[in-house]
Amino acid sequence: MFLSIPVLQIEDTILSLDVLDEQFVCDLSACRGACCVEGDAGAPLTEPEIDALEELLPTIIDDLPEASREVIARQGVFYFDPENEPVTSIVNGRECVFAYQEQGVWKCSVEKAYHEGKTDFIKPLSCHLYPIRVKQFDNFKAVNYHRWKICECAVDNGKKLKVPVYRFLKTPLIRAFGKEWYDQLEIAAAELKLK
Repeated sequence: MFLSIPVLQIEDTILSLDVLDEQFVCDLSACRGACCVEGDAGAPLTEPEIDALEELLPTIIDDLPEASREVIARQGVFYFDPENEPVTSIVNGRECVFAYQEQGVWKCSVEKAYHEGKTDFIKPLSCHLYPIRVKQFDNFKAVNYHRWKICECAVDNGKKLKVPVYRFLKTPLIRAFGKEWYDQLEIAAAELKLK
């Protein structure tokens, strides 16, 4: 028996329609940056991202908590998860080593350096795209909306502001797939609303 799940194809990507239908806008005042310090593995990384993080490390090391510095000294900026994929190193089995706290809110030291003009690398793409997760298959990439209890405040905020996931993530989606791809997504979303 096969289940019929509505999807959208753009180029070599297959998107779950949740990406168009669900609403989401991060609300740091409510979640306090929990996505940086919850979970059971680090953020997925590519080889160029590992290189970028290693190159940036001397610039951001002073922003990191002592526990993060100890983990990085021991194992580096990444490790291989149970699926043998590289992910950011973590502290206490859950906290990203690049997270730091500012006024009770967890933030990304890599993104801080980017906004201070110290790097052109904003953060790992998997973090930038969240709550979208991308999985590479042989002939296509699956683009799915990920639901996580700690992000319920972002769902509420998105509903209040009436912002769909794909619009909230316009910049990282263009970073991941290109402007032309995103324009096709906008067209498809408009056409689907008319049906």
